Amino acid sequence: MDTALINREIPSDHADLVVEDRERHLFRVARRVFTEQSILEGEHDAIFDRCWLYLGHGSEIASNCDFITRAVGGRELIFNRDRGGAVHAFLNTCPHRGAMVVRERKGNALAFRCFYHGWSFNVNGRFASRFEEGNYGKEHYGGGCADLAQVPRLESYRDFWFVNFDRNAVPLADYLAGAREYIDLVADQSEAGMEVVGSGQQYRINANWKLLAENSIDAFHGFPVHSTYFDYLKNIGSLRMDSGTNDFTARGMTDLGNGHAVIEYASPWGRPIARWVPSWGEDKRELVERLRKNLIQRFGEERGLRIAETSRNMLIFPNLVINDIMAITIRTFYPEAPDQMTVSAWALAARGEDSELRKLRLFNFLEFLGPGGFATPDDQEALENCQRGYRNMREVAWNDISKGMPRAGKPMNDDEEQMRCFWRQWRQRMAGAP
Repeated sequence: MDTALINREIPSDHADLVVEDRERHLFRVARRVFTEQSILEGEHDAIFDRCWLYLGHGSEIASNCDFITRAVGGRELIFNRDRGGAVHAFLNTCPHRGAMVVRERKGNALAFRCFYHGWSFNVNGRFASRFEEGNYGKEHYGGGCADLAQVPRLESYRDFWFVNFDRNAVPLADYLAGAREYIDLVADQSEAGMEVVGSGQQYRINANWKLLAENSIDAFHGFPVHSTYFDYLKNIGSLRMDSGTNDFTARGMTDLGNGHAVIEYASPWGRPIARWVPSWGEDKRELVERLRKNLIQRFGEERGLRIAETSRNMLIFPNLVINDIMAITIRTFYPEAPDQMTVSAWALAARGEDSELRKLRLFNFLEFLGPGGFATPDDQEALENCQRGYRNMREVAWNDISKGMPRAGKPMNDDEEQMRCFWRQWRQRMAGAP
């Protein structure tokens, strides 16, 4: 591979947009994948129409007849429980003339009624209107043609619910592969279960969606971009590097299969689940220690301390991020254009946790992970700065994602193998392979 050539030529075929030369330890991604409409259209077909996409957490529809509406994969959906507690995902479009049936963001209802012409539906999606004889033929109500359309596939793992618009997709459990272990580490933090707190946050970033996929599992940028946050933690007494090691990259990166990857490391910050820091005050120490002992009692010392002490940033291909760090965030992002995405984020917490720890958790979430916190504005500026830099693509055509390729053994957190996992799966999907 001629590095001068690779920086000059732009391939025309999707298969050539991601180039890997393991012998020479080079990995390149053509910058046109972040800028071209035709590539985005290909992604809709090859990725968003065929991969499992996160819909929501079961706690968001905790009671029978609860519902939320959400845009997933370019579709408007209704995520709800029926009267018997069964979970559904319907396409939020009336079979009559196509209007969105449910216009509220969330609520509790015994039925759904389209405001345009009054067609009504039970919470199990069945058509519930009855019109006078002569309006419709006797076959109109048969065969389900007047019912709300269900998504082709709806499955869950540990109360994380996913949809797939490809009826022939592999089961969700197979798709998640090694990510299941890390979802378990989140779901097992409370015997009472986990719950989404509040309604979440939505914002836009003027950059390509794949830049956020990379950024979410990129430890290389952490200290340069977020140095202000680490200085702040140090100044207020919220940094602790005594969890058996002071190595921020202790556990390294794990390829979870199917484009999923995680970085795991000794936490330098407090974790409301079971890791106390001095800035929280001595009155919280005993409470946190009880949580810690409970985890060890339930899971043994090794796994209990892993849940308590270590932080994790995980990407589930293509666009689900679960950051289990100083707080827990669930984040998805969808392209609106090659240079624009919408981001949705939700705080996840232990159900029934102490009110003071809940306050700390939500403060941590807003302080670092929220759109007005330390991290997200920094990352947004970095991603938008990359997007602006791609205006020079004609002369500088390739991104380099080669860091750590010569390393023997397990990749480190600040290597770039986790991004390479994402891009290999992207290349495979765009080439038409499942």
